[in-house]
Amino acid sequence: MKNFFRKVAFGIGPNEEVPSDPLKWALNQLDEVPEFSWKGKIFTEKELRGHYRDWVYGDRKVLRKKYKDNKTLYKTHKDQLRHDTGQKFWESLEIAIRHNEGINSKNPVLAKLWMFWGNFFAISEKDFLANYSTGPYQREIIWPNLNQSFEKMVNDVTLSWAMIHHLDNSESAGPKSATASQDWRRKKKEPATINENHARELMELHTVSPKAGYTQEDVVQLAYIMTGWQQRWSKKKLETGNVWFNSEYHQIGKKNVLGKEYKKGKKALAAVIKDLVNHPNCRDFVAERLCRYLITDEPTKEMKQPIIDAFKKSDGHLPEIHKAAIKVAFEYNDKYKKFQTPENWLIQVAKIGDLQWPPSPEIMDSYELGTKPTRKQRMPERLLNNLGHHPYRAKQPNGWSDHSDDWMSPELLIRRLVFADRSYAFTKPENDNNDFYYNIVNKNFDNPDKILDYMYKNMVHRKSERNVLLFNHPEFLKA
Repeated sequence: MKNFFRKVAFGIGPNEEVPSDPLKWALNQLDEVPEFSWKGKIFTEKELRGHYRDWVYGDRKVLRKKYKDNKTLYKTHKDQLRHDTGQKFWESLEIAIRHNEGINSKNPVLAKLWMFWGNFFAISEKDFLANYSTGPYQREIIWPNLNQSFEKMVNDVTLSWAMIHHLDNSESAGPKSATASQDWRRKKKEPATINENHARELMELHTVSPKAGYTQEDVVQLAYIMTGWQQRWSKKKLETGNVWFNSEYHQIGKKNVLGKEYKKGKKALAAVIKDLVNHPNCRDFVAERLCRYLITDEPTKEMKQPIIDAFKKSDGHLPEIHKAAIKVAFEYNDKYKKFQTPENWLIQVAKIGDLQWPPSPEIMDSYELGTKPTRKQRMPERLLNNLGHHPYRAKQPNGWSDHSDDWMSPELLIRRLVFADRSYAFTKPENDNNDFYYNIVNKNFDNPDKILDYMYKNMVHRKSERNVLLFNHPEFLKA
């Protein structure tokens, strides 16, 4: 049953007691959403969005024009602009905050679910969103909604600055909107058109999934409903404002999505989201994704049903959905072990191994805007890139895969071996002894003698081999 602590969280640290009631321990973490346990500086999305603006328009409007005939000077000043806007620092800071929550907070189960939903509502690697916006989006939109309804989370995600930008909804205008015959044609000299990206992902990835049987016309109609929701622009064309509803871009007339009619106006989006999240296929989709994240690549109907029932009974109240998922994970704990994604594996290595990770608040707070971040300050972003699983740089809008096969390539496994070897450098001096390893193995595995025997029989020369053998043992790679 000790495997359960790694299945739903990140294991038991060397200075933690093993809970006598694992299920109760997990369930007690789900009702309240506390403040982040990170003791260092935390910046708002709006603050970082200002730096994003300065980067984009400093480069486009100033540097490209000023140094168009001198590539060397352009590169020099561009690199300085990167430092002036913190471009090489913010995502490492966000990862440090994120990993600290999994390793050092009193709510590691909630942290693991936070990471699940951040990937469920993924922002893919586009423009400079990972540098400035994706981390704050997950902190400010996903995290506070963990004890709200799924409907509210979908609403807040859909109308977040990051998602509107990511899926190009600001570029969408109804062909029959007020702007279609005025500003749009005058400025762009082309017919006003809708952009279907956001509508398609709202249905396919965030609510009902393709199993609902929606058509291309349903996507078009939903895109019509979403016209007008865009980032507010200043007079200088800088994306500094929050999302708002611009009625002049909104498609006039009634719309029909999945057989239901919706009137024009800003209230239509909330109405259609309400219907989408209450669709039976949405409940099934959420249940399947949770089971696949926590238990197995191929969830059964029996696994999903308690989560579906909790979703329906509670009107999508996320703590109840989470509790049902945790109970199912507990029930199937001994029968199924899930191969861990690189990031989940890394956090478990750091917590169980009591590594000096992530970089401390003192290290991160010493960063000065305008300077190049130190090696230690950039390490979170670089390490996850090396492991092939940067949480803010998913390659597609559907996020990182939660299928085991996608993480079991020889290259990715070798990268784990390399990090496990190097992780010895993160070991605290007081933990560099065999008693420490006996302690952590006994706390986290139901068959500690088997694992310890394997470690010490195969260790040949270097002390770092303990980390290589333990953290890449088949029992550790799965949870």
